[in-house]
Amino acid sequence: MKLLLLFLLQVPGCADSSCFCQVSGDLDDCSCDVETIDSFNERLLPQLQVLLEEDYFRFYKVNLNQVCPFWGVSGLCGLKDCAVKLCSPNQVPEGIRSSSQDQFSAEVNECERTEDLGAVDVSLSDETREVLLDWSEHGDGEKRFCVVDDDESPDSQYVDLLLNPERFTGYRGPESWRIWTSIYEENCFKPPGVKRPVAPTSFRGGSGSEGKVFYSWLEGQCVEKRAFYRLISGLHASISIHLSARYLLEDRWFQRQWGHNVSEFRRRFDSALTGGEGPERLRSLYFLFLVELRALAKALPVVQRPSFRLFTGRPEEDRRLKELLLHVLQLARSFPLHFDETSLFTGDEQEAATLKEDVRRAFLNISRVMDCVGCFRCRLWGKLQTQGLGTSLKILFSERQIEAPPLSRGQRPRFRLGRQEVVSLLNAFGRVSTSISELKTFRALLAEEM
Repeated sequence: MKLLLLFLLQVPGCADSSCFCQVSGDLDDCSCDVETIDSFNERLLPQLQVLLEEDYFRFYKVNLNQVCPFWGVSGLCGLKDCAVKLCSPNQVPEGIRSSSQDQFSAEVNECERTEDLGAVDVSLSDETREVLLDWSEHGDGEKRFCVVDDDESPDSQYVDLLLNPERFTGYRGPESWRIWTSIYEENCFKPPGVKRPVAPTSFRGGSGSEGKVFYSWLEGQCVEKRAFYRLISGLHASISIHLSARYLLEDRWFQRQWGHNVSEFRRRFDSALTGGEGPERLRSLYFLFLVELRALAKALPVVQRPSFRLFTGRPEEDRRLKELLLHVLQLARSFPLHFDETSLFTGDEQEAATLKEDVRRAFLNISRVMDCVGCFRCRLWGKLQTQGLGTSLKILFSERQIEAPPLSRGQRPRFRLGRQEVVSLLNAFGRVSTSISELKTFRALLAEEM
């Protein structure tokens, strides 16, 4: 045993380098451990991937031409991999792009405006009219956590997510880090005097003292603010893993090869290169997984309603898709150690309401920052994943509306999810689930380097 320990100590950088992504043990503010999540994710991800390859979930409508509301963007990324391939109208299934079902499942999107029923095409079926009546009754009764693009804008277009995978585009440097600096410095409740170094290169040769001060400050905050920071950090970690796992390894005129870049992964997460913060980022990824998994589980009663449909224009296809979605949500609900959202926003009712509003506004602001991303491919996935997380928060903090009896008129439910919300919710969780799976691959690649 002593010889084994001596050997491990002699392996260059094991403690701070090759072993940095071996995250394990209990997660802060949760009753779950990393190992349980890894095991469960191996069961869940394959079934989730099948669902996300369906047309209903692969076509996402987005406005990539929104102007940054916070600062002037000096210039958009000119790299070819920053471009997004937009869909022509005939590439999107008619049932999905139909004007009557463009924005919605059979339930209304909370973040969208309600259209005047007098403008409805008289050729619509009775069934579709019933859906539209449902929308007209639904105001903006519950405040949103996300900004959702206006689907009626001519600048909003469908994108096939499978043809525009999230991967490294070459978008980096000051413009890229300005986005994350704005998010962390201005929207995570952090006082100016407490610094969180964001750029990985800022740690090289440093002691990591700023990181220690930051995490010491974070631990002194209320559980709600800690959770908010970890969600954002987990989202950042997930995106970083995607970029490292789908990196342009070879670029020749006759061949382009994408794959895992261990050096890039190490640059973003190695303890020695991030002042010890890399493993904390990975732990935040697991925290994000738990929160979004809990939202999927709580969405199950909503999807189980007879009125809930994934509208494609083909009733048999609608039923098949709903069965697939229900299977994924039921599996999510079977997880034994769910995140307990009831631990948040407790205590004094007025203070809790104020804190919840502060969190909502901060996340709403972060979703607006996505329109400042100079790379269209990065902007697409940033908007989708922040909307997905915003939908998760909406679900978690709408328990009363979900459980409330239907409205008397027409017996319609008080809580509903629109198509954009459903698509972003599932795809955002798919990104997080994939990131956790990719960690296993990177661990194996790092082990080969030893």
